[in-house]
Amino acid sequence: MKIKKIKVKNYRLLQNFSIDLEDDLSLVVGKNNCGKTSLLSILDKFLNHGLFSFNDFNIDFKKELESKIGEIITKEDYSPFGIMLKIFIEYNGEDDYSNIGKLMMDLDPDNKIIVLSFEYIITFESLEKLKKDFAEFNNGRKKVLALCEYLHENHQDYFEIIEKTVAYSNLEEKEDDSNFIDLKKEGISLDSVISYQYIKADRDVSNKEPDKSLSSLSSQIYKNLESNDCQKEAIVKFKDTLCDTDAELGGIYCDIFKDVLGRVKKFGGIKENETIVKITSTLQHKNLLDGNTTVVYEHDSQNLPENYNGLGYMNLISMIFEIEIKINKFKRKDSEKPADINLLFIEEPEAHTHPQMQYIFINNIKEILNSGIVREDGQKRGLQCIISTHSSHVVSESNYNDVKYLRRYGNRVMAKNLKDLEKEYITDGEEQNFKFLKQYLTLHRAELFFADKAIFIEGDTERILVPAMMKKIDQENLSNPLLSQNISIVETGAYSHIFEKFIDFIGIKSLVITDIDSAMTIEKMNELKEAETNNDLKKKIRQKVKTSDINATITTNESLKFFYYSEKLEDFKDKFIDDMVLKKDASTKKWIKNKDGYLVCVYQNSETNSSGVSYWARSFEDSFFHLNRGFIENKKDNFKSLKNIKYFSDLSKDTYDLAKYCVDKKSQLAIEILLNSEEGGDGKKFTNWETPDYIKQGLLWLKKD
Repeated sequence: MKIKKIKVKNYRLLQNFSIDLEDDLSLVVGKNNCGKTSLLSILDKFLNHGLFSFNDFNIDFKKELESKIGEIITKEDYSPFGIMLKIFIEYNGEDDYSNIGKLMMDLDPDNKIIVLSFEYIITFESLEKLKKDFAEFNNGRKKVLALCEYLHENHQDYFEIIEKTVAYSNLEEKEDDSNFIDLKKEGISLDSVISYQYIKADRDVSNKEPDKSLSSLSSQIYKNLESNDCQKEAIVKFKDTLCDTDAELGGIYCDIFKDVLGRVKKFGGIKENETIVKITSTLQHKNLLDGNTTVVYEHDSQNLPENYNGLGYMNLISMIFEIEIKINKFKRKDSEKPADINLLFIEEPEAHTHPQMQYIFINNIKEILNSGIVREDGQKRGLQCIISTHSSHVVSESNYNDVKYLRRYGNRVMAKNLKDLEKEYITDGEEQNFKFLKQYLTLHRAELFFADKAIFIEGDTERILVPAMMKKIDQENLSNPLLSQNISIVETGAYSHIFEKFIDFIGIKSLVITDIDSAMTIEKMNELKEAETNNDLKKKIRQKVKTSDINATITTNESLKFFYYSEKLEDFKDKFIDDMVLKKDASTKKWIKNKDGYLVCVYQNSETNSSGVSYWARSFEDSFFHLNRGFIENKKDNFKSLKNIKYFSDLSKDTYDLAKYCVDKKSQLAIEILLNSEEGGDGKKFTNWETPDYIKQGLLWLKKD
């Protein structure tokens, strides 16, 4: 028996939210403020009977409520509304039906879904009462309160919690809210069906001197163990030892307190041999472990306090302790059966831990989940776990089918299954592309799941220089600096188009920096071959080709051809960046031009240098040398990676020659550009070279929100 899906309405950012859960582990990822903690919270408030605040209502819901106050509505036309949580439970023939039998609304053997609905809603009668009370409250007041201000303190008077089981159609794969059983009216408790525990990110762990958070957790573990039989023998031995200690301490106390007890006897009016006052030891009746157990670290035969270790180890140990506490709570006392479904939510387990510890944690958590809830008396139940994380290391070590990506759209959030993205690749016959994507993300760039924006580059040169170019942009444009934004730089070679489905999946603003890779068609090449009989013409044509690619008519760049559905060079020449922005059309699954889109490819275009020479480069090095020939020439002794360095001083050699015959190691060239950069008198860095315009325009586009 497992939870397969959770739906939420009108709770904070979870306006109309749905998330699928895996049988054991569901890994919830996404940027900050995308609803991960809200999911933990709403489960707690409904399943553990917490209290709602007015701030829990979604912003759009508050607006809707305000509009209802001014409307005239009949009871027949009114549908109660508010915060809602639905839990979809799937069972099979091997499950125990004793608890869920009373929740079933369909005896069709093919329908194995139960829908539990939890609501914090305002009924028609309560809405009418709210209208009346709100009007009376503001009547005669100098300062009239808005409805939301009034409800901040009074919403509990009008909203009520309702628990239902709702009919579900397995044929239509949807629930029928009009057909339900009110569980509270029927006296049906869900405690035996679902048990929910969580471990929050703000765990009580620090390495301050007086801190004993781990020691405190050890006493909590004992309290849970004491209530069941799994450690019965050890606990009996512990209590017997306390009884023996009580007897020994009793004799010692008689000596310690004999004087004061004598005074009690003398002044207390107690008759001789009738009543005797004693001070005895009662360790066996006290919570001895509370404040009296200490977690220590043994090092070189010495016991060191828990706070002597790093926060990372303390957090990891704290989590292990808390998981043990939660599992023991799931097991319950011997007189109670464990719930049919046990759901554990762990929030951000990576806190304070280095990558290796994060790898160890996520690799071992499934072993705990697979073991489930097992008691000494043979009672066994499954354990489902939701883990929310901001860690790319946790994601990279996880099964990608477990990943649930949360994406925010204004005041609402959507959840997506990464396994659905895989299906999309397979459906389009791109299974190999998904395997490449999966391996690449695992090894290099799982951080994309948490980025706000992304830059896809071809190679080492851009990887090394783009951050410096971002710095140059920030120095010239102070608002909303690029380097303060959460931007991930991803090296994809000439394969950025393989990432297109993933870019659309995560929906982040993406800049593809690539090369125009201009070339000639086969027909044009044949034309040139025929011209070789005329040596003067041959020389003239070659000169034109290498200086400006005047004979080139196509691009061989696969990404440009994929995103813009053209290889014609004329479709890329002298285009404004706003005319090349793309958005994926959901119906055609094609990238179409849209100024409000979230992806653009930038490439070399015609650019005029400081000498007034216009040139259309075909690669980054080509473009950089065209703008910065003087920079290289002035520092030529420091550019050890360049061959034929004398070409930079030879005016008969054009930019095409420099890019073709001088570049040896591209990554080393990029490093040398940085090493030879200078700082201006105003404190600005990288002032002695220029950024190619196509990259500059791309970064300025990305910089905008």
